[in-house]
Amino acid sequence: MDLRLSGQKAFISGSTQGIGYAVAAALAAEGAEVTLNGRRPDRVDAAVSRLRGEQPGSRVAGIAADFSDAGDVARLVDALDEVDILVNNVGLFGLAEFASIDDDDWARYFEVNVMSGVRLSRAVLAGMLARGAGRIIFISSESGVNVPADMVHYGVTKAAVIALANGLAKLSRGTAVTVNTVLGGPTFSEGVAASVAAVADAQSLPAEVMKQAIIGRNSTTLLERFIDPSEIASLVAYLASPLSSATNGAALRADGGVLTAML
Repeated sequence: MDLRLSGQKAFISGSTQGIGYAVAAALAAEGAEVTLNGRRPDRVDAAVSRLRGEQPGSRVAGIAADFSDAGDVARLVDALDEVDILVNNVGLFGLAEFASIDDDDWARYFEVNVMSGVRLSRAVLAGMLARGAGRIIFISSESGVNVPADMVHYGVTKAAVIALANGLAKLSRGTAVTVNTVLGGPTFSEGVAASVAAVADAQSLPAEVMKQAIIGRNSTTLLERFIDPSEIASLVAYLASPLSSATNGAALRADGGVLTAML
């Protein structure tokens, strides 16, 4: 299927690996010009080279910026060209007991997980509205709907992302601009794979056995396996396309059936 993305300019935050990189690859495969982002210039350069190698002829660039640093984000925004597709993917993730999460941790999670999307959307939305077309897509999580007790700070910020996208969508009334959210489920990104391997090694178990044991603890998953980043990316690519024109202000699930409520 032709998603009609040829020549569209996309920026994906937090895209040197995992879901962000998979999204960039999916958009590039459809002909979009993509700009990758990460904190470290060397990792950004490596991801750009990797994607160019995987998809010869694709137009790929990169900008390094740390979203925990407002000044760094301001420099990134100044360096951005016109953006047709913004994917707000960057985010912090981690397990922690609620009582151990201090104010600085809360502030850091909000700064990266929420304010990154606020600042980038603020930078590109006016231009999209002026042109009458554009796509803003937030990568949230099923944890933003069913907040886990062992990472309340993460779940709260992902709930805020859903609310932010819903509010921004209301600003696009009567245009071909849309703002939507993807609720990802348990995804086997490089970071998750490294964590699984470390736990498996500590328990002297094969990594694949530990991987299945971890996902098996999730009693509500219908997929009964981890989601591949490319499966999240496929939904994002559709939402980035003109074919998704009737979908706006929505929170769409790519959660493997983890969420049990019908709506």
